[in-house]
Amino acid sequence: MATLTIPPVLTSPRDDATQLHRAFKGFGCDTAAVVNILAHRDATQRSLIAQEYRAMYSEDLSKRLASELRGDVERAILLWMHDPAGRDATIVRQALCVDVHLKAATELLLACVSAIRYEGPEVDRAMAEHDAKSLYKAGEKRLGTDEKTFIRIFSERSRAHLAAVAAAYRSMYGKSLKKAIKSETSGNFEFGLLTILRCAENPAKYFAKVLHKAMKGMGTNDSALIRVIVDESGDRYAVYKSRVPKEIREDIE
Repeated sequence: MATLTIPPVLTSPRDDATQLHRAFKGFGCDTAAVVNILAHRDATQRSLIAQEYRAMYSEDLSKRLASELRGDVERAILLWMHDPAGRDATIVRQALCVDVHLKAATELLLACVSAIRYEGPEVDRAMAEHDAKSLYKAGEKRLGTDEKTFIRIFSERSRAHLAAVAAAYRSMYGKSLKKAIKSETSGNFEFGLLTILRCAENPAKYFAKVLHKAMKGMGTNDSALIRVIVDESGDRYAVYKSRVPKEIREDIE
């Protein structure tokens, strides 16, 4: 999976704003110039550029980009202009508007977007085992499923912690957490839980599969392709692997 490449010597946010304004002037937009600037800036730098652009030209940069760009480039750049949290909120909102069936998993989605999670590499093994036991009691051990327990743990725990929970679940109950989810849940709720778990255990493998599926067969799923490349290229993906301890990665891969 590619990561964001930032030039060793950066121009100032003010200079970037000036160059973007020049790219918008005249007949048509210099799309290459826009991409060359924004595609090589991280979330903090993009935010500073947007602030400078508004101060200098009394205009919202995202709105100007929307009026100047077209097609997949427009969708990718506008999504890229958000910080990771804003990008998640935008993707969830678009999904809920487009796919009414996804509303069955709204509670899980909203919990994931709104929860404040620790995302460092440290894992409390005792807590991971406790969560594994809670999920077992909420699913396989009882008649019916306690969905609130699944939502709480999957939305509030870090990726490294969820990977440790999956490893603990297999060790304690001789069955993978994925299989437990498949047997105890269904529909979009099942899909949401499995997606969160797969991203926690092996994000590179999961997103590689998403990209392959998006490009397989006749035509390309542009929305999926843009979402993965934009969302995982720089602001988050570079630190994913460091958040899951090596011994846990080896256990689940």
